[in-house]
Amino acid sequence: MGTVTQWKQLLLSALESNSHLKHSPYFQFATIGCNGRPSNRSVVFRGFEENSDRIQINTDFRTRKICWYFSDSWEQFRISGRVDVIDGSSPDPEKLQQREKSWFASSLKSRLQYLGPNPGLPCLSEQSLNEFFLDPSSGPVATFCLLVLDPDQVDYLNLKSNQRTVSTLSRCANGEMCWNSEMINP
Repeated sequence: MGTVTQWKQLLLSALESNSHLKHSPYFQFATIGCNGRPSNRSVVFRGFEENSDRIQINTDFRTRKICWYFSDSWEQFRISGRVDVIDGSSPDPEKLQQREKSWFASSLKSRLQYLGPNPGLPCLSEQSLNEFFLDPSSGPVATFCLLVLDPDQVDYLNLKSNQRTVSTLSRCANGEMCWNSEMINP
């Protein structure tokens, strides 16, 4: 079979040590659709393809997968919408204020992560977050951005009751935007 890759062994060990948690085999899987919109869903790890590092996922090709799953209540939420990316270059003072509010709502440890090296690049040193200084009263750093999801559709599925409802934002008769919900087959 050959040697098991380090990441695969780490993953298998993590799955084993967390096997007492019902949600441990669930993970998020994100894609960009043909329409250019992102899609994120939670899926279930079904194992590796024999003698490979290829992860197996079971799915029904007729459904979009989930974005949020609550393992105790067996509820799923599939949320679609537009994302507003608010960084320091936004010309809108209200959005900049919203970004700043979000910054200060984060813990100092969380804020320090934005000072570290670029995520995803090779480590060039053994620097730790403790080596960085951040004045707790200073505003957001340039690398911090706030994403605001503006939902236009929420697909809710309760697997315990086997009920599914899709709520869609649309223009009502009076011209205002309103949510319309419809029960559909699970």
